[in-house]
Amino acid sequence: MAVQNLVILPDDQLRSISEPVDDFGDDLQTLVENMLETMYEAPGIGLAAIQIGVPKRVVTIDCSRDEEPKNPIFLINPQIVWTSRESSVYEEGCLSIPEYFEEVTRPSACRVQFYDRTGQRQELETDGLLATCVQHEVDHLNGVLFIDYISKLKRDRVVKKFTKALKQKSA
Repeated sequence: MAVQNLVILPDDQLRSISEPVDDFGDDLQTLVENMLETMYEAPGIGLAAIQIGVPKRVVTIDCSRDEEPKNPIFLINPQIVWTSRESSVYEEGCLSIPEYFEEVTRPSACRVQFYDRTGQRQELETDGLLATCVQHEVDHLNGVLFIDYISKLKRDRVVKKFTKALKQKSA
């Protein structure tokens, strides 16, 4: 398994809609292992395949704390089928928008249907940080970033900052 390079804003790949997975064979197993290793190395608590340049509907999540045993979740072809009316606010960040954080309001609970890495259909009802993480990562599969939930002024500033940094890096 290998740590992969992260796709960073303003890369257009982050705005693409990921394709469903239809093969649960060795390539998928390698992908989820690479994603998990990349997420832990970053470090982060969630990663969508598009964030390593793979436009597939695959997510890895692990919200366990440092002192807790690792508890990874693999969501293949996830669909959020229910969200609560109640909302919560979390300070969100993103491995594809390094070192930038903003408070985002999302439903405080959600139910997601998905396939696990062996192709078994699953359903998970979540709340708190895990619900926020699930929604954040499923958004990635649909080309949506957490900065889409903040004011246009703040969003324009962060995009401009990362665009400028990319130009300076490639100059």
